[in-house]
This record gives sequence, C-alpha cells and structure tokens, in this order.
Amino acid sequence: MTTNTGTAQAEHIPGIEVKPVAGHIGAEITGVDLAGELDDSVVAAIRSAVLRWKVVFFREQRLDHAGQVAFARRFGEPVVLRKRGSASPPGFPEVETTADRLELGGRFGMEHDEWLRRRRHTLLRGWHCDHGARVDPPAATILRAETVPPYGGDTTWSNLAAAYAGLSAPVREFVDGLRVEHRLGVGYQSRPGDDSYVRHLLDHQVASLHPLVRVHPETGERILSVNGYYVEQIADISRAESSAILDMLLEQAVRPEYTVRFRWEPGSVAFWDNRATIHLAPGDNAHLGFPRTMHRVMLAGDVPVGVNGKPSEPIVGTEAGRW
Repeated sequence: MTTNTGTAQAEHIPGIEVKPVAGHIGAEITGVDLAGELDDSVVAAIRSAVLRWKVVFFREQRLDHAGQVAFARRFGEPVVLRKRGSASPPGFPEVETTADRLELGGRFGMEHDEWLRRRRHTLLRGWHCDHGARVDPPAATILRAETVPPYGGDTTWSNLAAAYAGLSAPVREFVDGLRVEHRLGVGYQSRPGDDSYVRHLLDHQVASLHPLVRVHPETGERILSVNGYYVEQIADISRAESSAILDMLLEQAVRPEYTVRFRWEPGSVAFWDNRATIHLAPGDNAHLGFPRTMHRVMLAGDVPVGVNGKPSEPIVGTEAGRW
C-alpha cells in the first residue's frame, strides 16, 4: 500500500480509509468496527497500515476487554504477564490496566511525584519501547482508552526506521555493527539510605544485548533501536564514548519530524509496531487530578537480529517466549 500524502484507501476496501496524520508516522483508520467480525482482508489492511505508518489510530470504538483480546489475536499471540496491578481485570490475563502505575511509587515507599522524578530525570528518559530489556520485546501493542482527562494526557510516538534513514551514510555504517545493553531500571536515581526499589531491581534484574540497528522481520527496514528508558551502554567501548554516542542517537530518534502526537478520547485505540517505534507517555496530566484509565494488550515478539545477522542475547532475567 502506497500512502505518501492525503487520504489513502486501505487495500481498496470500500468504506475503509487510512488517513496519514504526520509525514513519517501515524495514520487514522476509519470505517472499521473493531468489535465486529473482521474479514481477513480488513485484518490484512490494518496490518499493512501498521507496518507502513508504525502506529494507527481508531476512534469511537466499543471494545471491552474480551473484544480487545479477540482483536489482538487476529494479529498475533497476546502476552500474559505474570504480575499486574490490582486495577487490571482478573478474568483477562492478557489485559494490563495502566492506571496501575499510580500504585508503583507507594509500593516502594515514596510519593508518586517523587517516583516520576527518580525515573525520568532527563528530558529523554521517558522515551521507551515496551519491555525493551527483554531478549524478545513485544512485536506490537494495542492500547485502548476508557477514561481520559478533558485536556492533557496525549501520547507521542517516533518512527525509528525514519530516524535511522535520516542519519548520514558514514554514521549509519558506523552504528550498523554495534550492540547495546538494555537493562531494566537504567537511570533510576536512588535516594539516601535504604531504597526498596533499588533492592527490587537488584533482585529482579532483566537485561539483554541487542543490536543497535535491528532488521525489521517483516519490512526489512533498518531500525535505530535506542530509547531513553532501557539503554545502558554500547558494548566494547568506554562509558564516556557510549554516553556521547547514545545521546546523539536518541536526540536523532525523537526529532519532531519523526514523531506524531495523539489526543485520546474515550473509545480511542492505538495500535503500534513496538519493534519500529518508541513512545512517550504523558507527563502533563498527573497534577490535574483527572482520571486516565487505559487498557493494554501486547503481542509476543521475536528475538531482534542485527544487520550482520547476529541475534540479540539474554544477559539476565529473560528468556525468549517465557514471560
């Protein structure tokens, strides 16, 4: 499907449109009821749009938990997490309710605002892919909005294929062969004295060695696999060199021209390729006091492979296919 500008027909299916919303990433799909019986041609059109535009948006959907899981199964195998927060629905282990994250700081003896400060102490720290420290990060994520604030709470995504393509040729050649450690808890700033979250991280280490540039298993695109949340250090070079290179690459990855920002409404659904994007959760709504309840289903992914054909390697706490 070729969709460069304007409105594009989704695989020429009557009534369904894929409408790009930014130059490099993001499209809104209309004319589809995700809660209904989807024809194989419609599923193929949605898959094609996700691969082309990296994240697609649906509005005014009537999905419940069962419907969201059923929709997800048309595109892959939903992940079943071993641990979820109390707000997640007990009868649907594939669904994680993101309101749970408001509980996380309290679990480790700190206020929520302090929790966020310690987890996001730089402007780029919040950018992430889902579960990037795993050896097999999820292939895709489907996020459904139930309750959203009247303003604020937008999510932003960036296209890592476009970011890679935007590098100069010598830099692309340089980064193609590098590997980088991704680790849960990177950048967390502990507080003086006993810190129960630090102890939790030490007891539940998750880390993998990923190619800095992965080859997308479906499109063949080269993906600049950097993010601010999990990336620890480029292998085989000094920490000082690694820090400078990663800062440059992450700034490249989130340049505004490679991004799209989505305004949520109740019933909105975002479906993104977790292999080719990073996203930024909102930081402008916590002080407003409005509820924001989202439901997430992730699809199982494969082990990334680099330009040289070498796959990612687990370091600790992760095994392909085992959640």
